[in-house]
Amino acid sequence: MKNNIKQFILNLLRKKTPDEFIETAKNSKLKKTLNAFDLIMLGIGAVIGTGIFTIIGIAMVGEQTSPGAGPAVIISMIIAMFACLFSALCYAEFASMIPAAGSAYTYTYVTMGEFMAWIIGWILMLEYAISNITVACSWTGYFMELLKGFSHILPSWLVNPPVWLVNDYRTAVSVYTNMGLDPSFEIPKIFGIIPFCINLPAILLILIITILLIQGIKESTRAATILVFVKLFVILLFIFAGAFYVSPENWVPFTPNGIKGILSGAFLIFFAYVGVDAVSSAAEETKDPQKNLPIGIIGTLIVCTIVYVGTALVLSGMVPVDKINILAPITAAINSAGLYKIGGLIAVGALAGLTSVLLVYQLGTTRILYAMARDNFFPKSFQKIHPKHGTPHIVTWAAGIIVIIGALFMDLKISAELCDFGTFANFMIICIAVLILRKTDPDRKRPFKVPFVPLFPILGIILCGGIMIHGFITLGISAILFPLWIVLGAIIYFAYGYKKHREEETKISS
Repeated sequence: MKNNIKQFILNLLRKKTPDEFIETAKNSKLKKTLNAFDLIMLGIGAVIGTGIFTIIGIAMVGEQTSPGAGPAVIISMIIAMFACLFSALCYAEFASMIPAAGSAYTYTYVTMGEFMAWIIGWILMLEYAISNITVACSWTGYFMELLKGFSHILPSWLVNPPVWLVNDYRTAVSVYTNMGLDPSFEIPKIFGIIPFCINLPAILLILIITILLIQGIKESTRAATILVFVKLFVILLFIFAGAFYVSPENWVPFTPNGIKGILSGAFLIFFAYVGVDAVSSAAEETKDPQKNLPIGIIGTLIVCTIVYVGTALVLSGMVPVDKINILAPITAAINSAGLYKIGGLIAVGALAGLTSVLLVYQLGTTRILYAMARDNFFPKSFQKIHPKHGTPHIVTWAAGIIVIIGALFMDLKISAELCDFGTFANFMIICIAVLILRKTDPDRKRPFKVPFVPLFPILGIILCGGIMIHGFITLGISAILFPLWIVLGAIIYFAYGYKKHREEETKISS
């Protein structure tokens, strides 16, 4: 009995060496086609999207459970940027040293063992899949607004579809209630009992993204690059055009809710920085990963932070905080200046931005699942690579179906908060993992090294941990659901993942 318990604990703590992951990656059938530019485009595609087109407004204005940062959202962004910077440097060190699929899951397996790797992989799935649900539903909102601009051309049923056909259940109930209508009467029911709501545009978009990802990583990256250029053009147009309508008095008071508002803003804005992790998830499909991955990760962070701060300065200068439209802040701000044609372009840019985010996040989801399946924690079918396209097609379809199902039930605000908790947890683990491997394997070749170790990783842990604790204190449902998600992951690991992994080990040894 004592020996069984000892073996059980040893299995939980069992690590894989970096060399094992590198060897597996060398034998992978995934196509290595990405360069540094491709990675930066993927990173920008993931980071500049929902945060800049939607969440920036909520971060400035605030909500019932979290005060707004006001114009001081710029400080919120800088705090979030530094929290991300220290973690991004740690990601770059690992990505250059272990260029294998799996991102934080892989790096945790090397430093903390099997059980912690599973938990981090489980959190990553929450981070990506849940954020995809948020982005897809936000995309629908912008898409419907764009269609309304063509109401004189398009049929009425397309421009003004039933609310229950373009929203999840909770949102539909809220919309009908605000319209003074009875949701129980307006929303159709299956078998006369179960309310039926479906975000049809979001589901169709996810299906298109899934098919594109199956076609190949290079094809997906080309699409992301086109979308990135469209949204960068639109955002720069907003910054340069809007700068002429900035009124400095709108920046007073600069910090209407003090440090509490700034930290709440940093928590919300951090939602955008999941994209840094997404870059490292494409490690196995990158040419010369030791050089290109660090450039892709750090280049993404620099470009995106400059764009975010510039946008926040102009937005807060154009519109008083209490008049910012939290649903479409940039479009509303430019329209308030009478620049309606530019407003229409921004709506197109928002759609491009959200589409690129969804594309890259979905890519990250599939590569995390693929890496975990390759370690025998999921069915073997998840390991299969398409013979023609060189992509994990089965796991890509599985990821798409998961997001479609989630889009039917998830509340958008809670989804974004859960994603934030997952991102902070993973970024802290990466910082800890760098410190561990520097101690346990100091002589390993590191093409890129985090400077000022242990200071930078420790600062990353403190910043991410501090903002995360602030979220646990100030938020409600999501602060409870995140620990429950971890508990659910542990239950699945012990009920399925652990047993399956041991069975595969036995087959190999025999």
